[in-house]
Amino acid sequence: MTKERGGNGAPEENVISIIGPGMHVTGECTTDGTIRIEGTVQGAVRAGKAVVVAKEGAVDGDVITQDAVISGRVHGLLVAESRLEFQATCRIEGEIRARRMQLEEGAILNGTVQMGETLGEASSDRRGQAPKADKRANRDAQEPRPALEGVLPERAAVKSGRPGTAPPTD
Repeated sequence: MTKERGGNGAPEENVISIIGPGMHVTGECTTDGTIRIEGTVQGAVRAGKAVVVAKEGAVDGDVITQDAVISGRVHGLLVAESRLEFQATCRIEGEIRARRMQLEEGAILNGTVQMGETLGEASSDRRGQAPKADKRANRDAQEPRPALEGVLPERAAVKSGRPGTAPPTD
C-alpha cells in the first residue's frame, strides 16, 4: 500500500509505503522514500528518507535510513544517518548508530549505541572489544590542571543579575 504526496508522478522519495496492521512481511523492504511499519517485518528495512515503526509495529532485522521514529519493537542493527527518535513505547534490542538521538522516558533500549559524525567507523566485527584509548583522557590524567579560581567572570555576572558586571567583592 502506498500513499503519494503531491500529484501524479511524485518523486520516489516522496512516496510513503505502509506495512499495515496485521500484515507480515518476510524478506527485505527497500524504498527511496519513507516506510511506515504498523505490522511485522522479518528482514532488513532500508529507506532513503525515513522509517517509522508504529506502536504495534515490529522489525526483526536491520533498519538503515536517514531518519527514524521508533514507537514499536526493533531487534537488530538500527542505523540512522541523520536523526533517530525513540518514543516512550519502543523496545530496542541490538546495535544503534545515529548522528543524533532522542530518547523519551519509558523507552527500553538494550544494546550498544554509537553516536556522532563518524558512523562508518563502527563495525560489527568490533563488538565485544574494549574501545580504543582516548589520547585526551590519557593526557589529562597525566597533566596537572590549574585551579579555576577567578577564571569564570561570566558566571559571576549572571549571579549578580547585571550582565557584564561581577559581584562586588568585600
